[in-house]
Amino acid sequence: MITVISKKIKNIPVLELVQSEKSDLALPLVFFYHGWTSCKEQVLTQGYEIAKKGFRVILPEALYHGERQVDGPAEKHKLEFWEIVANSVREFPVIIKEYKNKFGIKDDKVGVSGLSMGGITTCALLCVYPQISAAVCLMGSPRPVAFARELLQRIPGVQDADPEYVEKQLEQLKIIDLSENPQRIAGRPVHFWHGTADKMVPYLPTKEFYDEIAAHSYAENVTFTSTRGGIHKVPYTITVEMANKFAEYFA
Repeated sequence: MITVISKKIKNIPVLELVQSEKSDLALPLVFFYHGWTSCKEQVLTQGYEIAKKGFRVILPEALYHGERQVDGPAEKHKLEFWEIVANSVREFPVIIKEYKNKFGIKDDKVGVSGLSMGGITTCALLCVYPQISAAVCLMGSPRPVAFARELLQRIPGVQDADPEYVEKQLEQLKIIDLSENPQRIAGRPVHFWHGTADKMVPYLPTKEFYDEIAAHSYAENVTFTSTRGGIHKVPYTITVEMANKFAEYFA
């Protein structure tokens, strides 16, 4: 049986999923991050499939989402999208430390995954933390600077903003831009999945990133699959594929 525990770690709301009989053991630790305007409860299916493989799973709540809403729904914070991603990146080691101290992490195996904004967060974490063992990015983007430029075109009034200010903000994203630092993959197993008809987070930039790095030794364990005609939604079969990837990586 899978146990779901709601808790706060240093004021970070999370759901923890683990097989009941293994709840006190040191297990590989896998994070799964939800998407924009979603919440941790909406990715319970993904967490459940990973937990079935015998891992401890953490579903963190992103800033301004779910329990962390401030002044209404997350949509009000669209201009703070990248601060939300950066905040998840900052909070990651806090959660790691808690579980390492409380239960231990078997063989120091730590996985990260997420969908949409959570997939973008996954790539950012890979860029920053070498202690991550493996990752699966579902319809996210390893190109946050380029994606941010595209998002800016969709926001009314941005054209009137000071160009220097905009460029300064974009420059700050380079520290979490995996496409700027692909060598940081460093041979780790990473899997990307994307629907070819995704209009929210376009398919092509992620596919092009994969094609550009595939021949390099640091990317020898990077894989990519797609669903022809797939939109901005993760099918259940892809959720199962994601969980199977972690079972393969942590075997």
